[in-house]
Amino acid sequence: MSRRAASWLAWSVCALMLVLIACAVALALLNRSEVRAVVFPLGVTLSAVVGGLVASRRPENPVGWFFLGIGGCFAITLVAAEYATYGLAGAQAMAWLQSWLWVPGAMLLLCFLPLYFPNGRLVSRRWRWVVRLALFSCVTGAALFALTPGEIPDMGVDNPLGIEALRPVSDLLEPVHLALYFFLWFASAASLVVRFRRSGSLERQQIKWLAFAASAVPVWFLTNAPIEAAVPNLFQVADALIFSALIPVAAGVAILRYRLYDIDVVINRTLVYGSLTATLVALYLGCVTATQALLRTLTGQEEQPQLAIVVSTLIIAAVFTPLTAAPVSIDLHVW
Repeated sequence: MSRRAASWLAWSVCALMLVLIACAVALALLNRSEVRAVVFPLGVTLSAVVGGLVASRRPENPVGWFFLGIGGCFAITLVAAEYATYGLAGAQAMAWLQSWLWVPGAMLLLCFLPLYFPNGRLVSRRWRWVVRLALFSCVTGAALFALTPGEIPDMGVDNPLGIEALRPVSDLLEPVHLALYFFLWFASAASLVVRFRRSGSLERQQIKWLAFAASAVPVWFLTNAPIEAAVPNLFQVADALIFSALIPVAAGVAILRYRLYDIDVVINRTLVYGSLTATLVALYLGCVTATQALLRTLTGQEEQPQLAIVVSTLIIAAVFTPLTAAPVSIDLHVW
């Protein structure tokens, strides 16, 4: 395929996905869905745009087409889910479609992307077995969700193509398939580590971008519970953007090499200010607890939360000002 034809195809697919995403957002608003249902499609938009950019400029690199596939799978899934929720004609068929189409999208994002990032080639031929196993897992996983009998999760309708005779088989295969998924994700991440060790300075910078974006996922799992309890809407927005926007943006910057070497500055500031913020939060909570205990001892009253919070805030402000004024950095030569 010529570069011009590839560019036309990439942007055509991207435009189609943007139309689907707009439909998903409109249906989510009509359904009065939660904030995540509106923000997540906007994040998927980035996957479509990055896919269009990379596939049009680097058509020989499958990573751009992976992002178009990821965006397409999730865009159709979102439209189908909101359409089924709205209850128009064919809602059951749309509910069935969204019940399994997310599987290839997730496999492209979490398995194929790390295997072929950033140059579109495997680390070596030895990794072909991971690709074959991932293809097998993708096909069998999609078929498993598409044919499992019973109610489709979160849709309130029965699977129209569910085969009752497969119920014992599906009950047996679900944990096996989940374990295989985790194994493949681990193997794909391991291929990035091997590639990083074997690559030159340019490719290492590219891998750093993807690794930095991916590192937000485990950090989010550790911190999302208190955020959800305190600010539910902020939690939904952050949750949607982390899982739909960070990786496409980071991969697009890495492959197109836009401000590629800025990643060291980004990592440095994230480590410095992230650790500083965590320290100040812990210090703030400790000051609130200690101040409340001190005031309770001096006044004999059980609760004086407002005064304790004011005093703690003043202490944190006094500590925070000199810390932010001093230039702090972390040596990243080990990367």
